[in-house]
Amino acid sequence: MAEHGFEAWWPHDKLAVRGYVEVLRHYREISGIREALAERLLHDPPVAFIGVDAPDFNLGLEARLKAAGIKTVHFVCPSIWAWRGGRAKKMAASCDHVLCLFPFEPALLQAHGVAATFVGHPLADAIPLVPPHAASRAALGLADDAQLVAVLPGSRRSEIQHIAPAFLQAVALLHRQRRGLRFVLPLAPGLRAMVEPLVAEHAPGVPLQLLDGRSHAALAACDVTLIASGTATLEAALFKRPMVIGYRMNGISWQLMKRMRYQPWVGLPNILCRDFVVPELIQGDCEPAALAAATLRWLDDAARAADVARRFEDLHHELRRDTARCATDAIAQVLSA
Repeated sequence: MAEHGFEAWWPHDKLAVRGYVEVLRHYREISGIREALAERLLHDPPVAFIGVDAPDFNLGLEARLKAAGIKTVHFVCPSIWAWRGGRAKKMAASCDHVLCLFPFEPALLQAHGVAATFVGHPLADAIPLVPPHAASRAALGLADDAQLVAVLPGSRRSEIQHIAPAFLQAVALLHRQRRGLRFVLPLAPGLRAMVEPLVAEHAPGVPLQLLDGRSHAALAACDVTLIASGTATLEAALFKRPMVIGYRMNGISWQLMKRMRYQPWVGLPNILCRDFVVPELIQGDCEPAALAAATLRWLDDAARAADVARRFEDLHHELRRDTARCATDAIAQVLSA
């Protein structure tokens, strides 16, 4: 958005915090930002406020603005179908309209009196239906016959802290078992200094290429990805890649979240397919040996990989709706109401 001329009143990474314990550590600063933002918007009211994700930050803010007569749109629907379903009632008091990424969400919201529109997922528009596999390999300097594992341990510092050591240890095991394997690890901005020492500690001597960004190139080029649960797993699915989903977080945060789960799945591809189409190794199961073994099973079973690619292609078509146009049309209707 900054590249398109938007003015950032605070750095976006101030909200890049996940997990209860991690949020509590930053609560005072985050709360202060929300209060200052509310005062600014109430003093100089916009025609509409569009809250993008971050429901714990945005919904309370939107409720204040809506009560003051400012129209509010929320993009995207919080995962009330997975956990914390009680937020649907809060959304009714906060949002004039919700723009939903997934086709089953509007009906859930409308049952709670929340107007909503399925606008598709913007990643489904941005990612081509046929992934540029060969071109991405060439761009990364890889031979056509080299087997490549893309390693994506997350884009937040807390994720790197909790997940990257296990992923890198799994990479070291894979390297010992299959010397021909190659590895790439795309880095979110500002994380290289944090990741490089972990690579030196847990995966020394492994042919692991660190990339500044370029996660889409890595996913398009790879044969399988070892990936942290989150939006990146949907990106991997849209690139039709088999994957092993892993995740770890602070133990207290995990215990709290585990008790509020409604579904057996954590990864978005499995949630959307309503099946364990890819393995999930979460918290205590996110161990190097298990991660490495699950990764090798994909490399050794071409038929299974082809089957999951077909399922992901169907998913891609379902989510591809020209999100920008659909969202614009829905916002225009809110403004004209």
